[in-house]
Amino acid sequence: MYINRTDYCGNFGIKDAGKTITVAGWVQRRRVLGGLIFIDLRDRTGFLQLTFDEQKSKELFDVAYTLRSEDVICATGTVCPRGENAVNKNLATGEIEVAVSELKILGKSETPPFEIVRNSNVNEELRLKYRYLDLRRPDLMSNLLFRNKVAKITRDYFYENGFIEIETPMLIKSTPEGARDYLVPSRVHPGNFYALPQSPQLYKQLSMVAGFDRYIQIARCFRDEDLRADRQPEFTQIDMEMSFVDVEDVLKVGEGFMQRIFKETLGVDIPLPLKRLTYAEAMSRYGSDKPDTRFGMEIHDLSSVVEKCGFSVFSGAVAGGGSVRAINAENSAHKLTRKEIDKLTEYAKGCGAKGLAWIRLTEEGTACSFAKFMTEDEMNAILAEMNAKTGDVILIIADTNTSHVLSQLGMLRTETAKRLGIKPEGWDLMWITEMPFFEYDEELGTFVAMHHPFTAPLDECLEYLETDKAKVRAKAYDLVLNGIELSSGSIRITDPVLQKRIFALLGLSDEEAYRKFGYLTDAFKYGAPPHGGMGLGLDRLVMQLLGADSLRDVIAFPKVQNASELMTDCPSAADTKQLDELHLKIVE
Repeated sequence: MYINRTDYCGNFGIKDAGKTITVAGWVQRRRVLGGLIFIDLRDRTGFLQLTFDEQKSKELFDVAYTLRSEDVICATGTVCPRGENAVNKNLATGEIEVAVSELKILGKSETPPFEIVRNSNVNEELRLKYRYLDLRRPDLMSNLLFRNKVAKITRDYFYENGFIEIETPMLIKSTPEGARDYLVPSRVHPGNFYALPQSPQLYKQLSMVAGFDRYIQIARCFRDEDLRADRQPEFTQIDMEMSFVDVEDVLKVGEGFMQRIFKETLGVDIPLPLKRLTYAEAMSRYGSDKPDTRFGMEIHDLSSVVEKCGFSVFSGAVAGGGSVRAINAENSAHKLTRKEIDKLTEYAKGCGAKGLAWIRLTEEGTACSFAKFMTEDEMNAILAEMNAKTGDVILIIADTNTSHVLSQLGMLRTETAKRLGIKPEGWDLMWITEMPFFEYDEELGTFVAMHHPFTAPLDECLEYLETDKAKVRAKAYDLVLNGIELSSGSIRITDPVLQKRIFALLGLSDEEAYRKFGYLTDAFKYGAPPHGGMGLGLDRLVMQLLGADSLRDVIAFPKVQNASELMTDCPSAADTKQLDELHLKIVE
């Protein structure tokens, strides 16, 4: 059946009065008022009111009377201005209605399992089971259309800046990238497996060796890891790589992209250059490598103030090579009662802290969990260092491991803000630069790579590679928005000698390194340009721009917490024939 639709419902207005139009969509609701029937017709752009007058056509009126929610119809009629008292100011098309002269029922609907309305409070599992219905809801439909707009702006921006879109394979060689691979058994190569890409990392580097100079791809990526609100097993990455560049060049392109996205989606002007913090600065001030700096409570180092005090928890931490650090929750004493501080203490312990010391300053006086161990001068020194005043609450963590102190205070800072009801406003975009090249793995008792093994160290850190791994910083950078990591990237190693040196430091023998990465290191023998890039999470970006609570709100067909899809009941068992063809056997 051919439907000659004039336009979408939401695109009509008072300017179209008197025109005969044809529209199609779903019945949102039907209202009967005597000899008139009003149908709210819905499509992806919005709503349009259709009217049926029994006096003008009893036949049409009777057909309209049979319509129910989610029936699919096509209607032709005349656009008419609504009466002054009938205008719906909350609706984009609220000044008009369509007097229907022809109606076709294209599809009947059973009663849906939930009402198709904005901001549904229906159980999410039920909505995900019927995701195709859930996606009809105006708010979720709007989210996906917004996502589409972001994807279009992305392509426009990178095309205009000389980037070439290159598709990379979905079935690749398994390579270590920090998370567990999804493996795909090969039928024609028994006992061998493909992996689904965690990122297009090595292929985009090979594109630089091939001479494409500027690569872009909106790429599907896969990681077999536990889920949470901002993580899915399959996700979309805005992936880019550039040749003949260093850190500043990549950051400049990334900044321009973010400025364009904010301007064209939200109408927000993002000033450039973006704020920058080194990793060390971010950790020392906020206890996080993805800080939200829109609220205070910066971390203060009290170590020099308390290193000789009478409280052994403090002095012992400093003597043991650690530190004592604190945050000031200003003007919070009326909310952070002793009971609430006890809850924060339990939270801090849950983050790994051995305890939480505190000072609470009120009009009635100062209460302190460790006052009996301190002299008046020592207490005053702490208060001075923290710029404390009446109404403030000081929260202190001490440990012989400073990195633990910082990360614990970082989590406590965020939790305290949440409990105080602090709702930061605005957009907090920043780069975190000079990431550590290595991180210490306490379980293994050794340093391991913080990034993939092709990340370049800073030139001034090369001398420390074998002698002091904790000092080595990388030409690596993260883009952070409102406390969420949106992107990470780096300048890559292209010097075969340095690459071999890094492999050795990571415990890879020449044979193992060649088995895993030989195709890349071989390519570098034939003239590899200096290059670098980054991958930016499209899902996370859209989630943040919309203020959504979960990635599931911006992905058409998401997985749930256990990595299953409720709509298709996926994953599911394979039959014996399929397993035999793949030379696989299920072991109970």
